[in-house]
Amino acid sequence: MESTGGPYLNTAAVTSPVGIARLLQMTFGCATFSLVAHQGGFSAAYGTFCMFVWTFCFAITVFIIACEFTHLHSCLSLSWGNFTAAFAMLATLMSLTAAVIYPLYFVQVGCYPIGCQVRDFRIAASVFAGLLFVTYATEVFLTRAKPGQVTSYMATISGLLKIVQAFVACIIFGALVNDSQYGKYVATQWCVAVYSFCFVVTVVVVAFSVTGKTALLWFPFERSVVIYTFGAVLLYASAAVIWPVFCFDSKYGSPQRPGLCAKGKCPWDSQLVIAIFTYVNLLLYVLDLAYSQRIRFVSHI
Repeated sequence: MESTGGPYLNTAAVTSPVGIARLLQMTFGCATFSLVAHQGGFSAAYGTFCMFVWTFCFAITVFIIACEFTHLHSCLSLSWGNFTAAFAMLATLMSLTAAVIYPLYFVQVGCYPIGCQVRDFRIAASVFAGLLFVTYATEVFLTRAKPGQVTSYMATISGLLKIVQAFVACIIFGALVNDSQYGKYVATQWCVAVYSFCFVVTVVVVAFSVTGKTALLWFPFERSVVIYTFGAVLLYASAAVIWPVFCFDSKYGSPQRPGLCAKGKCPWDSQLVIAIFTYVNLLLYVLDLAYSQRIRFVSHI
């Protein structure tokens, strides 16, 4: 059989530093959810979320390794570099969250009442969950854009920040639906509109980058993203002022946590979480804007 111009299998997909990191991700992910499913156990929404994270990340990692090893990714209508960079950042955030939640809710020092064997399995699962986070963070570090390097948008600081911004917005939405009483005032409803609008546009930016459809747009993508980021900074700045006032000012809300509020079912707790992550996302958008301006400046030198 005649050669078609190159090897059929890409061995660099499993021998390069990034490839080795992905193999470790697959190994640690499989070990984590196997330990939990076999003896560790999980329950409630927290445990279900952790299992979803580990199985989802494992499945996508196997898919990425298989596609790169067999060159099948060239047949997909995706910007492969953007897709893998975006997933690595998302998996880093998700695995970090699961690595914190699982031991916090399921690991204990003593054996009673779950038994020593179950406790040991849960401790082992927590260790592998931590290692899984480290391997995904390593991939982000290895594939991030270096100064002067031409690379995919999602591998740049701005692209990676887009994933973090969307992830933080999901945390805000989770707190909003947890009896946050956001519908009490028009001002807090405005804040919800800000969170929703910025989340949707950020997801659209990521989707266009991952699918490689930015060239089909009738307007300049990079300039539009910078303008949107500037608008998001202004919108989040307004929410960062309005939300605390209407939740924690004595005229509208409560400056201190009510004493009769049950743990996990207190609107004040949800409001505090939303306030904290509003400031987190405001900082992320400011950093995104600053980095985007720097990139535009450098590109004109």
